[in-house]
Formats: sequence, structure tokens, C-alpha cells
Amino acid sequence: MTLLLNPVIVSVILLCILCLCRINVLLAIIISAIVAGMVGGLPIEDVMNTFISGMGGNSETALSYILLGTFAAAMTHTGLATILAKKISNVIGNKKVMLLFILAGIAVLSQNLIPVHIAFIPIIIPPLLHVMNKLKLDRRAVACALAYGLKAPYITIPAGFGLIFQGLIAENMTVNGMEVLKNDVWKSTWILGVAMTVGLLTAIFISYRKPREYLDLTISQNELEKEDEKALTLNKNHYITLFGAFATLVIQLITKSLPLGALVGLGIVFGGGAVSHRKMDKLINEGIGLMGYVAFVMLVAAGFAMVLKTTGGVDSLVNAVMPFMQNSKIVATCTMLILGLFITMGIGTSFGTIPILAVLFVPVFIKLGISPAASVVVLAAAAALGDAGSPASDTTLGPTAGLNADGQHNHIADTCIPTFLHYNIPLIIFAIIAVLIF
Repeated sequence: MTLLLNPVIVSVILLCILCLCRINVLLAIIISAIVAGMVGGLPIEDVMNTFISGMGGNSETALSYILLGTFAAAMTHTGLATILAKKISNVIGNKKVMLLFILAGIAVLSQNLIPVHIAFIPIIIPPLLHVMNKLKLDRRAVACALAYGLKAPYITIPAGFGLIFQGLIAENMTVNGMEVLKNDVWKSTWILGVAMTVGLLTAIFISYRKPREYLDLTISQNELEKEDEKALTLNKNHYITLFGAFATLVIQLITKSLPLGALVGLGIVFGGGAVSHRKMDKLINEGIGLMGYVAFVMLVAAGFAMVLKTTGGVDSLVNAVMPFMQNSKIVATCTMLILGLFITMGIGTSFGTIPILAVLFVPVFIKLGISPAASVVVLAAAAALGDAGSPASDTTLGPTAGLNADGQHNHIADTCIPTFLHYNIPLIIFAIIAVLIF
């Protein structure tokens, strides 16, 4: 009974129920945080103070999204996004599967080669909605393709965000008594990449292969088809915008600050005259419209996480399930994965979950004689579970921000549930297989 009244368990279940009942994600997170604090014995005043103070944990991320949303709006105003969408449309023709793989590939690049994370989605996806409507492409498949590209690379590829994620795994496992080199992590987590690939192929070729009708509300794209080819050629403003995008990447890599990179990119776009400075206020408003909601959800998610930590619910949850891990590798693995699922959905970030889980899991790995390779897989899977499918995760918020540009894509039914089923289930199964074969 004590376990069922744990603040983490209660709040995460409540969050899922509220979202399934079509309560706005922002409100659902705030309500769940308040309930978590009260279940944890905190006075309501302390809950709100803790929640508000914790929102600062994602302030840099929120600022990055708004600035990058503004940059996306600038690219749209120069016509560069339209040209890119038209080029992609010309390449794919009537090949729905090709479009899905192209979008998954672009998402992969956004994690490793050009680490802008979800900022590319509001740039590329809205201009492509007309093409998707014409192909009668189920947007749930698109959500799965984008989520795959946002998640699988950092688990399996040691570059960009993947280098950060895998570095956290190696560092925290080594600190807690099991030496793991950063360069060895991907040699184990490749099996999780295979798991997610299975989920992606299932979504594309089985679950969402049937045509799905949407109203064609993307007027700008209908107008695009009437444009002559000359209007779709690159001009000086497009090259300035591309240079701004390149500068955004370079500054980010040098300074490790995405907001600074986005600010420099905007400076180049406005300073170079690609977009008139008189449109600056309009573009800021559009940027907030594109990514502001995602930014605020990330802020309240950080506040939710702070409340959970303050209640002590994470520690008590782990202590409650520890006795179940003592004798069997399979039972211990399943318990750790489920625990990771709840904690990640509550905290909202797989990166931030790693230090919490490593302290508790590594001693169990050592005691049960689980190999370092298998331990890496279990820890990575436990941290990543919940990231795909969580209503408050940028892995789901990003795709929805682009696919719902015309109001025909539901965040929970069309993004969260499909990505949860197609990625979390394979991750659990393949993590258990890793324990048996590694």
C-alpha cells in the first residue's frame, strides 16, 4: 500500500490519466505536481514555491526553443523552408515510405551532425503537411519516424547529444564502482538501436500503413504549387539564412550554448537583410507561437521534477523495489526498467535520470554478476524509457508542434501513445535479451 501511495507513482499515473482525458498537458503537469507534493506531505505553499523555483532547471532549454522558433519563422519568411519542402516533395513523388525515412534521417542528423534537436521540426514539417495530406499519410507514422530520429541516435551514436548521453553513462557507472569507458558504451547500446529500428519498421509497415484522410488546410502550400520554378530557386536572402544556420551550429559547438548560437544566427539573418528588421516583432511572436508552448511545458516539467525530488518520492520508490532485485537477473532487470520508466516520465529527461539510477543500479549489477556490457544496456534503456511517450518530453512535444500546425494532430492519441508502444516495448524486450546474451 505504501508503494501505491508513493508521490512518483501517484503523480505519474495521474499525469497519464489527465492527458488521456484530453486535459491540456501544461495543466496536467501542474496538477500532478501539486498532488505529488501533497501526497509527499508538503504544505501547499511549499509545493508551489518548490515548483516555481524548480522551473529554472530548464530555463536554458526554454530560451533555446523560443530563439530557434524565431529562427524557424525567419527561414519561413525568406521562403527557404518552402523551397526545401518543395525539393523533398519532388524527390519523393508518391513514395510515402521514402518521405518517412527522409524525415527520420533528418531527425538523426539533428542529434549528431547538426545538434539542433527539435528546432528543425517547425521549419520543415508544416510546409510538408500538404504533401502528407495528398499522400494520405498517417501522421502517427510521421510522429514515430521523428521520435526515432530524436531518440535512437543519442543512445547508439557517440557524437553530438549521443556523446553527452553516453558520457553520462560511463562516468556515473565508473563513479559507482563499475568501470566503463565512454568509447565502449555504444558497443553495447547498439542493441537498443536495433530495438528502436524494429519499432520504427513496425509503425511504418504494419501499424500505420493504411491511408488516413486529413483536411487540406495548408493554404500556403496550395499557393506554392502555383509558383513557377524561378520562385523556387535560391537567392541572396536564402544564402544569408543558410549562413546564419551554419553560424548557429558553429557558435553552439564552440560555446556549448544553444541560445547564444541561435542569437548569432538571428543577428546574421536580420543584419544581412535576409529579413527586414521591421519584421522583428512579428517574427518573435511567430517564434513564440511555434515553440513557446513547448518551452513552457519544459519549464513546468522541471518544476514537477523538483517537487518529486523534494518529496523524497524517488528515493522511497527505489528503496521499496530494491528487495525484488536481489536474486534473479531477469527479475532485477524488469524491475529496474519499470522503475526507470516511472522516474523518467516523472522527471521528463533521460539525461537527468542517469545519475539517479546509476547510484542504485550499479551495486545490484555487481552483486548479481551482470556483465558491464549488459549493465550499460539496462541503465541506458531504463533512463531512456518514458522519454518516448511521455506527454512532457521534447521527443513527443517536438513532433506534435510540427504535425499539429493545422490543428489535425492530437498530442496524446497521435504522438504519445504510438511512440510509447512502438519504442518502449522493444526497448524493454531487447534490454532483457542483452542481459541473457552479453
